[in-house]
Amino acid sequence: MIKRIIPYANGDDIAASRDFYVDVLGLEVGMEDPVLGLSSPDVPTAQIIIPPSGMEVPRPHFGIDVGEPAAVDAAYDEVVRRGMRVVYPLTDEPWGVRRFFVEDPSGTVVNVLAHQIGA
Repeated sequence: MIKRIIPYANGDDIAASRDFYVDVLGLEVGMEDPVLGLSSPDVPTAQIIIPPSGMEVPRPHFGIDVGEPAAVDAAYDEVVRRGMRVVYPLTDEPWGVRRFFVEDPSGTVVNVLAHQIGA
């Protein structure tokens, strides 16, 4: 089950981005480390992630939260079975997500993720 699709913005100036999205557009800060995570106060699944410049190479274009770590594993297995290009390995990150990056058939880098239980 897809829980949300999260767009990523450029993080060349995190402080200016934070001010813009919070003060101008009214989003709320949900996370500041390792990335700036913002969400709508009215629709919490309406989110945007702003990673600091250079944090992730290759940089994903967006993330797809597949709901649970087992679904990340299943997606990873299917990607490998199809011979698709994994550009960031299956990883349990210290901030509590299990994820990998895959290049879709058109070259778009997608972060496939889920929050780990208890994280």
